Amino acid sequence: MPVSHDPAFWAGRRVLVTGHTGFKGSWLVLWLLQMGAKVTGLSLPAEEVSLFRQARIDELVTHIEGDIRDMGVVEEAVRRADPEVVFHLAAQPLVRLSYDIPVETFATNVQGTVHVLDACRRAKDLKAIVCITSDKAYENREWVWPYRESDPMGGHDPYSASKGAAEIVIAAYRRSFFSTAGGPLLASVRAGNVIGGGDWALDRLVPDIIRALVAGERPMIRNPAAIRPWQHVLEALGGYLLIAESLASGQEWAAEAWNFGPADDDTQPVDWIADRICAAWGGIGWDKPDAPSGPHEAKILKLDCAKARSALGWRPAWGLEEALRRIVAWHKGQAGGEDARALSNQQIADYRGAFHQS
Repeated sequence: MPVSHDPAFWAGRRVLVTGHTGFKGSWLVLWLLQMGAKVTGLSLPAEEVSLFRQARIDELVTHIEGDIRDMGVVEEAVRRADPEVVFHLAAQPLVRLSYDIPVETFATNVQGTVHVLDACRRAKDLKAIVCITSDKAYENREWVWPYRESDPMGGHDPYSASKGAAEIVIAAYRRSFFSTAGGPLLASVRAGNVIGGGDWALDRLVPDIIRALVAGERPMIRNPAAIRPWQHVLEALGGYLLIAESLASGQEWAAEAWNFGPADDDTQPVDWIADRICAAWGGIGWDKPDAPSGPHEAKILKLDCAKARSALGWRPAWGLEEALRRIVAWHKGQAGGEDARALSNQQIADYRGAFHQS
C-alpha cells in the first residue's frame, strides 16, 4: 500500500481538534492548515509559554476555550465545528503530575473522552474519529519485548491507568455506536515519548534539558538509565493523519487500535538523549541528583509497530539523531529571534518531503 498524506483530501475539510493548545495539538493544527483544512479547536487556555502562543495559532483557527469535563461545552464545540473529522487529544498528559491530581487526571482522560465520543454521536457529517491515548496505556511489565495492540491495558500510576481506561471506553463506544455501515468510524492511536520543538511541559526530559541550556545551566537528569521509545512528534502525527484518511474513506479495517513508535534502535536510555542534546547545543554536560526521589516511573517500555508498517505502509522518516538535530535547531532558532510559526511550518514541510520518500 503506498504511503501518502493527501493534501487534496484535507483541503477545505472541517476538522475538530480537542487539546489544540497543547504541544502535539499545536503541531497537528499547523500540519492540517498546511494541507488546507478548516480547523476548530477546543481546549483549556494555552500556557503562557507554549508553542500555541509562540506560533500565534489562535489567529489561524476557530479557537474555543473550554473544559472537556463539561459535557455542555463539548456539545457546543461539536455543534459549532460541524466536523467531518475529529482528533481527540485533550488530556492531562503528565505522569508525575497525575500523582498530585489523580481525580482531575481520571476526570479529564476518562470522563472527558466519554463526553467527546458521546457528542460525536450527534455530529451529522462526521466520518472519522481518532482518539489519541498513549503507549503508557499498556500493562507495563518492564520487559524487553515490545507491546502489540492486542496486549492488555493497565497502568501503575494514575496517568497510565487513566489512558488504559480511556482505551476501554473507546473500544466500548466503537462497538456500541460507531460500527454501523456507512457511519462514522473510530480508532485509537498510541505513540511513544514524542519530542519536538516548542514542548515546554514541566517534568519532561527534553523540555527540562532545553530550559536549562537556554538559561546556560547544566541540566539535571533524574533517571538516566530509563529506556523509552523516543520519536519526533511529526512521526506520530503522520500516523494519526493516515488513520484519519483511511477512516474517512470508509476503510473499516482501520477502526481499531494502532501503535506508532520509533524504529527499534531509536528506543534509547535517557542519558543517551541527554548526551546528544547537550553536545549539539555546544558541549555543556548534565548532572544527576545526589539522591533521586519521586514517584514510580517506568524503566523500560517499547512498542511493536508491525501492524502500522504492514497495513498502512507507515514507517519513521526521521531517525532519532535527526529528530534531536531538529529540536536543537528549532530552539536555537527561536531563542535567536526566529518566528516560531515559520520554524514549525518549515520542519513540517521538510518532514512531509522525507516521509513521502521513505
